[in-house]
Amino acid sequence: MSAELKDVMAYLIGHYPKSREDDLSNARLTKMVYLADWHQAINYDRQITGIEWYYNHYGPFVRDVEQTIEAHPDIFSVAESRNILGHLKFVYSLANKEYEPRLNDEEKESLDHIIKVTQDLEWAHFIRLVYATHPIFSSERYSALNLVEKAREYNRLQ
Repeated sequence: MSAELKDVMAYLIGHYPKSREDDLSNARLTKMVYLADWHQAINYDRQITGIEWYYNHYGPFVRDVEQTIEAHPDIFSVAESRNILGHLKFVYSLANKEYEPRLNDEEKESLDHIIKVTQDLEWAHFIRLVYATHPIFSSERYSALNLVEKAREYNRLQ
């Protein structure tokens, strides 16, 4: 059974370093959820979320994260900001700091790992990490990404 996406997102946002809160745009948070799903698939033969990932021209992409933000204004808030090029971006935070995500220990371990690995990465290094993952590196653009199958393939290659 998969964790609810709102819980995964709330955990990532709530445990991300406060000094880097402005990094939590839709693009970054979506790709952090992807990395957590990938980490979970490699280590536990399942994703954390039930997301059906798609590889578009910007890497792993789905609208699930932004839709979950919109569906839960009681948990999340959105602020407008600008990226380094001056383009508008939306930054996510917790509207409800008391919200307790329902996750098991192995899910938290994967999420903590992703936070630790990505928290100090500027966007260019972060996106290189995402593009270097086996599902992206070994798949055609504009295709579905079956992370569990890709994890099995990756583990066989190790």
